[in-house]
Amino acid sequence: MADSRLQDVSEAGKQAIESISDIPLYIDGTFTGAASNETFDNISPFTNTKINSVASGGGEDIEKAVKAARSAFNGEWGNLKLKERLNYIHKIADLIDEHIDEIAPLESYDTGLPLSQTKKMVARAAQNFRFYAEMVSSRLVGEVYQVDDDFINYTIHKPVGIAGLITPWNAPFMLETWKIAPALATGNTIVLKPAEWSPLTANRLAEIIDKAELPDGVFNVVHGFGETAGASLVSHPDVELISFTGETTTGAEIMKNGADSLKQFSMELGGKSPIIVFDDADIERALDACTWGIFSFNGERCTANSRLYVHENIAESFTKRLKERVHNIIVGDPMKTDTQVGPLIHTNHYENVKQYLELAEQEGCEVVSGTVPEEMKSGNFIAPTVLLNAGNSMRVVQEEVFGPVIAVMTFTDEEEVIEKANDVRYGLAGYVWTKDIQRGHRVAQKVDSGMLWVNSQNVRDLRTPFGGSKHSGIGREGGHYAFEFYTEVQIIHVALGDHHIPQFGK
Repeated sequence: MADSRLQDVSEAGKQAIESISDIPLYIDGTFTGAASNETFDNISPFTNTKINSVASGGGEDIEKAVKAARSAFNGEWGNLKLKERLNYIHKIADLIDEHIDEIAPLESYDTGLPLSQTKKMVARAAQNFRFYAEMVSSRLVGEVYQVDDDFINYTIHKPVGIAGLITPWNAPFMLETWKIAPALATGNTIVLKPAEWSPLTANRLAEIIDKAELPDGVFNVVHGFGETAGASLVSHPDVELISFTGETTTGAEIMKNGADSLKQFSMELGGKSPIIVFDDADIERALDACTWGIFSFNGERCTANSRLYVHENIAESFTKRLKERVHNIIVGDPMKTDTQVGPLIHTNHYENVKQYLELAEQEGCEVVSGTVPEEMKSGNFIAPTVLLNAGNSMRVVQEEVFGPVIAVMTFTDEEEVIEKANDVRYGLAGYVWTKDIQRGHRVAQKVDSGMLWVNSQNVRDLRTPFGGSKHSGIGREGGHYAFEFYTEVQIIHVALGDHHIPQFGK
């Protein structure tokens, strides 16, 4: 990589990038190659050249990782006092903070996400650990049920066991910590299978957790492919939990493969989220939220507002301004701080998004795109794109494109737009813009989605549940809602006296 690409990167980031080496697995406190000695290439989305090699784990490696995780759960980690366990959680957060300047550039280099965005993501990753240390201390509480003077019945939360975490490539470091933090804080051990397209920061996280000196086997990382490492983790009879973030079809396959061992599943799957703009909305803010919500993260965002429904009274002016925004968005090198949209993660995904743009034209859309600079043509760049003249029945409206592409449609009244918004199989997120707060509440509650923002962009509150309805997911993570997944509730019944017991056979 030319030195000019690093001019906006911190010294720590430059050193991290320049010292990238091949990536091993991390099992039982040791960095090691795959049992098969097989590797796969990690490819730069900006240049489509090889970054490094990654150990390709399989069934034997998963077996070793699960065995190590079980030993730690039954041993030192499982016997730690709560305060000692949470000390480790705080230590991980502190170490992440110390390395933000190197982790963020690694994330951008590996995924194509703009550096200005990865810096914020990494900072939030440290916050995830501190948040769950606090939540476990204050909100992981039981209940007491008294029955006169005869009984006292109370509940406790116990860690479930081994959590198998399968994480995505679109914001890998942050989304890994969303799962790791509550799993560790509640006392579980972990086998992480990161996305194969974004291994750099997963490995960096393993190095950080190793530096935090958690007991061996508490945290394990097995890189590899879904059909090998992922499938072995899902089907392993000694793994009690699978938390998966990714595409809906893959999620359904995972649930099938894990059914025989009666695993618990948390599924955060695909989305095709609507943004509804009424004619009384604050147009400038709605426009800001609309463009940020679809074009940030390179459009590779599960909660992206990929369907715009704009009231017919303002449709012409709003669409005109949206097209102007698209042409002004800075498409470029993800390592530059002024870049707003970078390359898509992988050539396979790039080709898939391109096919959707071709399909949009075939279905009758007018495709309006920004510009990719000529010097960027070797990367996986899709310019921010607006699909005009779209209709709800089109595949580009019904299916998740997962790129910087927004379909624009109009509506006449409240009832019509609610029907259109709900006419997809997904139900992850939604956005409503109106100054009529009563209407805002009405529409929000009628849209089929796990999460809905009124007069707001996608701002996360870690205390609240995250997840979707319909084909967008099963279960909720975030806040104390994560405890429902990462802990087992046990009820203890205690007799306070000699209550009547039937005397059979006496």
